[in-house]
Amino acid sequence: MSPSALLSQDVVVLAKLLSYADHRPPLVRMAADLLLSGSQVHAALNRLAAARLVFKDARSSRPNRSAAEEFFVHGVKYMFPAVRGGVTRGMLTSYAAPPLDRQISGGPDLPPVWPFAMGKHRGVSIEPLYKTVPLAARADPNLYELLALLDALRDGRARERSLAEREIVKRARERPHAR
Repeated sequence: MSPSALLSQDVVVLAKLLSYADHRPPLVRMAADLLLSGSQVHAALNRLAAARLVFKDARSSRPNRSAAEEFFVHGVKYMFPAVRGGVTRGMLTSYAAPPLDRQISGGPDLPPVWPFAMGKHRGVSIEPLYKTVPLAARADPNLYELLALLDALRDGRARERSLAEREIVKRARERPHAR
């Protein structure tokens, strides 16, 4: 299989793989969790396998945790830099979302948000990695936190990036607890 360019939705699929406590559920369930089609998830898993970010066999796909850690910390911010927009209603992200919101005070600045009609916060928009991120993250706290940490790396200041990097390394190295 020749490597092809990763898409932003592939990063979301990889983050979701890391958020599962046990084995990956059936592809149809994963697609539903991410609000993607089965073919989108299947293609993403193939691209991630070609990039050696997942181990794939006939029955399952497992994240290559050390490669995912390296890619998240050093690659995502260059491949998919944050795109800021205007002030909007949305869902908190980056330093304003868990887990960094417990460590960083936003001060008087408007917080970063993913534009989201059902969002409860007014802030400066940051385009999510993929359009389905706010809805998928709302249903999965582990995924939400990991994607918010990636936004801190993509858009944050030095302290935010440093804290996010430490947290991403920790999460990539250990499995989440079953819900």
